[in-house]
Amino acid sequence: MIEEIIANALKEDIGPGDYSTLACVPSDAKGTAKLLVKEDGILAGMELAEKIFHQFDSSMVFEPYLKDGDRVKKGDIAFQISGSSQSILSTERLVLNFMQRMSGIATQTNHLVKLLDGTKTKILDTRKTTPGVRYMEKWAVRIGGGENHRFALYDMIMLKDNHIDYAGGIEKAILRTKDYLKDNNLDLKIEVEVRSEAELDEVLRVGGIDRIMLDNFSPTEITKVLPKIPSNYETEASGGITMETIRAYAETGIDYISVGALTHHVASLDLSLKAVFE
Repeated sequence: MIEEIIANALKEDIGPGDYSTLACVPSDAKGTAKLLVKEDGILAGMELAEKIFHQFDSSMVFEPYLKDGDRVKKGDIAFQISGSSQSILSTERLVLNFMQRMSGIATQTNHLVKLLDGTKTKILDTRKTTPGVRYMEKWAVRIGGGENHRFALYDMIMLKDNHIDYAGGIEKAILRTKDYLKDNNLDLKIEVEVRSEAELDEVLRVGGIDRIMLDNFSPTEITKVLPKIPSNYETEASGGITMETIRAYAETGIDYISVGALTHHVASLDLSLKAVFE
């Protein structure tokens, strides 16, 4: 998947040719560049950067000075790349685009993870990702210390409000899902979203699932209902959770908190690739 994403991104950016570079840089020119960190945060995308350079031009020499997950500050140098000057110029923007976004995601994720220090609660991402590059964004969440929720629609059953409403209620949605998995010989976990204590009670009555998402419950409401949920069910809080309130949610004892803003509302970390002449 990574190689395919890189190939598509290179095709999108270069197309029939990087004419700016081809027009003025000799084909036999050699160069060196370093990645300059221009903002404090968590570095992500180092391993990906090396893959991009080598997939485009296997002769390029990548020298890492830092690694994914390192806390960086303005002025740090992350890596040095040497080889064909044309190759460096043609891959520069793609490497920066991925690393800046991944580092931004990792930085935001790490900030939230730190807010939960001392609790058992884990931070999850969601499917609110950029189409076509979900793998890279969820990779960045892991680098930042978070965990991945389901990757896509095919690796976990998640019955949300619209599924339940279209199916005709919680019981019908769960029973039909279990029959479907059995009939199609699929072994997938089932998560059900509940919007009220009454819906939670119905899920517990029907049973046979793996995780319960408490959607738009306040910390007080979660504290009230958690004791009635048996320990064999995983629990997740979601909806309306902010940096100011996330600690209170974790202190309820919930297993997971899912945060869509990890990937859909994030500022990229400022990075720059600079030519080096020694």
